Amino acid sequence: MLVLGIDSSTQSTKALVVDADDGAVVAEAKASHPDGTEVDPAVWWEAAQNAIAEVVAKSPGRIEAVSVGGQQHGMVALDSAGEPVRDALLWNDTRSAPQAEELIERHGAEALATRTGLVPVASFTITKLAWLAQHEPDNADRVAQVLLPHDWLGWQLAGRPEQSWTDHGDASGTGYYSPTTGEWLPELLTEAMGGRTPELPKLLGPNAEAARATLPGIEGATIGVGTGDNMAAALGLGLKPGDVVVSLGTSGAVFAPAEKPSADQTGIVAGFCDATGRYLPLVCTLNAARVLSSTAHMLDTDLEGLSRLALAAEPGSGGLSLLPYLEGERTPNLPEATGTLTGLTGANMTPQNLARAAVEGMLCGMADAIDALRDTGAEVRRVLLIGGAARSEAVQAIAPGLFGVDVDIPEPAEYVAIGAAKQAAWARSGNAEPPEWEVAGTRRTVGDDTSGAAVRAAYAAAREQVHGI
Repeated sequence: MLVLGIDSSTQSTKALVVDADDGAVVAEAKASHPDGTEVDPAVWWEAAQNAIAEVVAKSPGRIEAVSVGGQQHGMVALDSAGEPVRDALLWNDTRSAPQAEELIERHGAEALATRTGLVPVASFTITKLAWLAQHEPDNADRVAQVLLPHDWLGWQLAGRPEQSWTDHGDASGTGYYSPTTGEWLPELLTEAMGGRTPELPKLLGPNAEAARATLPGIEGATIGVGTGDNMAAALGLGLKPGDVVVSLGTSGAVFAPAEKPSADQTGIVAGFCDATGRYLPLVCTLNAARVLSSTAHMLDTDLEGLSRLALAAEPGSGGLSLLPYLEGERTPNLPEATGTLTGLTGANMTPQNLARAAVEGMLCGMADAIDALRDTGAEVRRVLLIGGAARSEAVQAIAPGLFGVDVDIPEPAEYVAIGAAKQAAWARSGNAEPPEWEVAGTRRTVGDDTSGAAVRAAYAAAREQVHGI
């Protein structure tokens, strides 16, 4: 049986045809998205159609099921005709930071964490809807339904039926859902939107068949419920207790499987649900792979060149520390921050030290996230390092010392799309548990590197000096 997994990320749509028996990828395609923090959802649909058409043409057989993993939190606000009232605000749009603060002042961080698993920051959907109500009230008046990016695409695949749907994993990132009860909290949505009450998608179980596809090339295929990108990646990797994922894409995400919901009133750990009916506490940063690409551009090199430069420097980068908040930051919650390089002297201003400071700065943020998961009770037995930046030799070499645990680097793959394909196969099979697909990896150990603690201490001191935290 062949199934189709779709990853609609910030930057592109990836489509994989996968053999449901063993998880082998037999065809793939990709279509780009425009840059920006607000996007017309029609762009995602066009990219999805193009990628699906290409991958179906390459497929050795008929597609029996499809599912979508999409970027979390994006606000897709639709009118009564099912058309967007404005461009979608993406997870990395920070304009709603004041609305996040207002929500915390009104309800209290502890109460919100207990009710929703989250303490609001600008990334979450509820803050974006509050911004819409305050800054574009005419648009807010037209909102009849609110979807997330993966909801929108699944709904399109099904021919825009009367009832939309979503899963508990992506719903848990909105700020108006309860991981404890598994239900929407519409009163929080209504309050955020100034008394308006848009319709919300129907919540379905992780292995549900949501609909049947109407898109040419995959007509009649089972549509799985879909999920958020981090939940799909966790499903694709087949996480076990003690596994922690560090995903280094446009954003950085650190997450681990859990049997109980979490409620972190500091707001560092988001208490998400996963795509299996369990939980996925997660820490997210706005800055990850772009830290490396931006530094490479400044040094007039590519990512491989940056890696060579970084490995030519000593641990600690000659005393340089980079706070890599190039796009503002979500963890720690510094939406207006910019990047800061500290410790400059005439002796250490070399391309090698700057390159290593970029790698160490990005990874120190991830190491802080791992510690935050530990503080919620998560077991950290090993780290699985994935995402575009995980392919860097410098990242692979430096990460174990900073993380303080063994690091596995699975073979590069589109794990969000693989997770979506696994969910599609699960929905088609009707089984109680998802299929088991092997994930190949390479073991990297901590060894005798004792420099990690010193690097992290210097990073923490720089953060305290600049931001007081």
